[in-house]
Amino acid sequence: MTLHSAETDDLRDLYRELILDHARSPRHFGRLDSATHTAQGINPLCGDKLSLYLRVDDERRISASSFEGSGCAISVASASLLTDTITGLSVDKAEAVFDAVTKRLTQGGAGNLTPIEEDLESPFSKLAALDGVREFPSRVKCATLAWHALHSALSYGTTPATTE
Repeated sequence: MTLHSAETDDLRDLYRELILDHARSPRHFGRLDSATHTAQGINPLCGDKLSLYLRVDDERRISASSFEGSGCAISVASASLLTDTITGLSVDKAEAVFDAVTKRLTQGGAGNLTPIEEDLESPFSKLAALDGVREFPSRVKCATLAWHALHSALSYGTTPATTE
């Protein structure tokens, strides 16, 4: 095993632990009573269901976010990472993160990177923990469910976001 592959394995282990930590102890879990934006998310194949709550202030900044629901470890961890990431962001930046994360999970990280994606390339980016999901195509829908709910909430969607 080369040093490079040992470092890669260590990073994968760290990301795996981060996913498990967020799945076991999700951040921002529970209903946000003062939400200005909400969306439901459903993954019919896996059974994941979530409600996403956002409070967007007058300056179009997400001042608070939370979620509730049930699902597999990847779905819960992704929703937890999402709320950790978007709280404090402008609506426009949150939409850019949605675009970058869903593109990264569905198409991979190859090619020219946008500034948002360059941020995701940082080894310190918690969102990079989701990269391993690409190795399991059936689980990509679990990882992107909360992100589609985010997009729906910010777009004032009235139907549940779905991964189908």
